[in-house]
Amino acid sequence: MRKVFKIARLLRALCCTLFAKLLIGSHQGNLFTGSYCRLTKNTNVGNNVNFNGMRIYGRGQVIIGDNFHSGFGCEILTENHNYEGCTIPYDDTYSIKNVSIGDNVWFGHRVILLPGIKIGEGVIIQAGSVVVSDIPDCAIVGGHPARVFSYRNKEHYYLLKEQGRTH
Repeated sequence: MRKVFKIARLLRALCCTLFAKLLIGSHQGNLFTGSYCRLTKNTNVGNNVNFNGMRIYGRGQVIIGDNFHSGFGCEILTENHNYEGCTIPYDDTYSIKNVSIGDNVWFGHRVILLPGIKIGEGVIIQAGSVVVSDIPDCAIVGGHPARVFSYRNKEHYYLLKEQGRTH
């Protein structure tokens, strides 16, 4: 019975990955999705990108570097209602902003990125975080709003990167 579930899980992942490749703007190599993802044609990803239920909303550009990994239920927003328009609480126009994510970034479960965010290389974002501002290279962040609470050992990180040791 375990083999049946394992085969079913692999088939679901294969179907979800094929569907994601149809939806996405471009990918530079391996792309894997563990479950259904909502992607856009304005999404461009590098090599060895792993989504587990990623949802991308809006008309803004999303660029994701190599070796990206995400937990389940993550969301990237690239569009907001215009609250500075001619009516309140907002009007019929939208503010569209791009999102950029560097190489070797890892999102925990249910991370949310708001429009216009730049995530540096080697960043780790704790599960349940809401990212409202840019994150520097090698930072470890968490919370709502997400704040830097630590950094990777940069010497160790760059040594592993130089050796090509990625997951």
